Parts: sequence; structure tokens; C-alpha cells
Amino acid sequence: MAKFELKLPKMGESVAEATITTWLKEVGETIEMDDAVLEIATDKVDSEVPSEVEGVLVERLFEVDDVVKVGETIAIIETEGEGTVAEPQETVETTPAAAEVIETEIAAVTETVTAKTDFSESSKFYSPLVKNIAVAEGVSVVELENISGTGKDGRVTKNDILRFVEDRKAGKTTAPVAPVVSEAKVASTKPVKKAEAPKAAPVVASGEDEIIEMTRMGKLIAHHMVESVQTSAHVQSFIEADVTNIWNWRKKVKGDFMKREGENLTFTPIFMEAVAKAIRDFPMINISVSGDTVIKKKNINLGMAAALADGNLIVPVIKNADQLNLVGMTKAVNDLANRARNNALKPDDIQGGTYTVTNVGTFGSIMGTPIINQPQVAILALGAIRKVPAVIETPDGDFIGIRYKMFLSHSYDHRVVNGALGGQFVQRVKDYLEAFDVNREF
Repeated sequence: MAKFELKLPKMGESVAEATITTWLKEVGETIEMDDAVLEIATDKVDSEVPSEVEGVLVERLFEVDDVVKVGETIAIIETEGEGTVAEPQETVETTPAAAEVIETEIAAVTETVTAKTDFSESSKFYSPLVKNIAVAEGVSVVELENISGTGKDGRVTKNDILRFVEDRKAGKTTAPVAPVVSEAKVASTKPVKKAEAPKAAPVVASGEDEIIEMTRMGKLIAHHMVESVQTSAHVQSFIEADVTNIWNWRKKVKGDFMKREGENLTFTPIFMEAVAKAIRDFPMINISVSGDTVIKKKNINLGMAAALADGNLIVPVIKNADQLNLVGMTKAVNDLANRARNNALKPDDIQGGTYTVTNVGTFGSIMGTPIINQPQVAILALGAIRKVPAVIETPDGDFIGIRYKMFLSHSYDHRVVNGALGGQFVQRVKDYLEAFDVNREF
């Protein structure tokens, strides 16, 4: 018999750890190859971890609500045949310096929550999931420290904090008393006074109102949007594009496209193709900001906002979009959209985006002012395609005709993208759309 170490897989370039939410297999249970062994959650998406081998689960090294780093062994599976027994990873004593590094990594993963709550005030460790719930429910650090944790080493778990929130709503808890600090200690620390953000006015529900709990993803999206507005200086540029040629070409070829490729040809891959070309022309729109430096991205990875069944939005990413032809772009768009609707996206599917496109026209909007998807610096909103009267210029003079037009709304970070670059970029997208070759082969 041999033993196989099941490790937490890599889930994208910016994801360093995940929280175990559910064990799907019990110790002693037989596992087939590709069977889901457990469910995990990051601050982006929930996912399953499948087994790479057939065998029997003999040991689970972590419990529900434990935070596991990418590459760590999470379970031991006994397989048939002979082989070297994989030794579990040694527990390394964490030095103060190493602990500081770990805390820094955690802060990077959960930057959406630290914007409002300073968890460094506490000497205890809290998982990203617990921090997110604490911020969403308005649980202070002082309150967190008074919660009796049932997790490993007394750690506060998701169930612990949710139980605390329910008890607080039911009036079963009392506000903790802040610790008394001597005047001498206050004088010695010399704290820097910070401007406090204005508190939102309390909302009172009447007896006839319905109170609906936000979903976990809804809370994360809300924090991500607020954090983006607080980080970037949002400005917008708007332009109208004539897409009559695209409309007529798609109408002519979509039947043959379906027969040959087995894919539905929508407008989205055509628009994505134009955006990828424009980014190649203006690479300084494909950047991120890190402090006082700019990171110019080598790859063009286009995020496409997709609606989920519960009304939330998610942004799967088309990797190296500029290297795809129209058929490849169509397959990528349809695949990600279908898996998003079926809640079948993998963590890596939503990682690594460098520029985002959102189609507000899907909901009938003619334009929108989208919020930048951090850490990117720009996002493009596609408005609804409308049939409108327009002035058509010809060598024989101008006349009025019926054209298909749409608005493009470009939001960008004015810290690093000035009005000239932001405007030139969306103008270039318009130029590519209007110059579409009606005789092209797909």
C-alpha cells in the first residue's frame, strides 16, 4: 500500500490560502479519481478539491473553518500498490518575523476588510472568512476577542461568529467593556489621530418590511465595490459607435457558424476582439498600481462580467485574449458564461484579469458608469444596441438613414490614466468596431 498526499491546489496568482467549508468524504471512505473530497472558499469563489487518485481516505489534517495555504497537505489517501509513504509536512515553529510575513500575506488577501477594521489591534488570529463576516455584520475587534472559539487552539470559526451575530440580534449578548488604559501608557504610545469616516445613519425596519440577509458573495462584492471607489479616482469617457456592419454580418453568418462550430455567435466575442486589439495599441491601459509604482502587464487577460442565478455578478477571465481568433474567443466566452450560470467556475477562472468589460446593454441600459475592478485601472461598459436615425455621409452628400448604434462608457483611474489616454482608448475601440469587415470569414 502507498499513501498519497492531497494538497491544496494553486487557485490563481493572487490567492495564497483558502478556508475549508465542508468535508465531503469521511475517514475510511473509498474515493474514486476526480471525486470531490472537500469544499473550500476564498474571498473570490467557492470550489471543490478533487482527488487525483483512487483509494481510501485515512487522515484529514485540517478541520472545517481552518485556513490552509496553497501547497499544504490537507489529507492522506491510501492507494493500492507499493510506494514510498509520503511523510506529513513538519510543523515549523513560527518566529516573530515569520509571523509578521504571514500576517502581511493575509492582509493582502483580505484587503477588502482591513479598509474598515484594524485587526492588528488584536493578538489573536482570525481567518479571512471570519474577518469578512465581522466587517459585514459590524462586529468590532473588541467583540471578536470576547467570542469563545471552538476551532483549533480556540480559534473563532465561522459558526462561532454567526452564532454571536444571531445572539446579538436576539438581544442575548451585552456590549463588551473596553479595557482601561492608564494615562501614562497613552502618553507613551503617542497615537496619531486619524480622521474618522462618517457613520451611516441607522436604518429602522417597520413591522411590514421584509429583512433579507445578504449572501456571502453579495457581502464580498459590496466591500469590493466600496474599496474600489475609495482607492481609485474614477472618471468616465463616453462615445457612440455605429455597429451596423457588425449587426448585419452576424445576422448573415450566425446560422453557418452554429453548424460549423457548434457555438452560438453573440456580439460579445466580437466586442472582446476589438477591445483586445485596442489594448495592444494602448498598453498603458493594461496596468496596475502598487504604491508609487506602475506594473505594466505583459498578458492581456479580459474579464467579462457575468450574471449569476442569484442576481450577483462574477467576472471570469479570458486569458491571453489578444491571441485568440474569433472562433477561439467565441468558445471562451460561451464556456465561461455557461459555467458561471451553473456555478461551475474554478478559482483560476476568475484570477489574473488585467482589463474588464461589462455588458450593461443586456439589461436594456443604453450606458453605464461601471466601478473599476481592482487592482485594474479601467473598465468598459457596453450599452444596448439601438436602431436610430443617423446622418450618413457619402461622396454625393449627406442623408438620413437607419443605423444600429451603441454607447461605450469607459471608467478609468485618473491617478494613472489621464483624459487623453482614456479617451483615445475608447475611440480606438469605436474605430475597430466601425471598420468591421463585412466580407470577413469566421
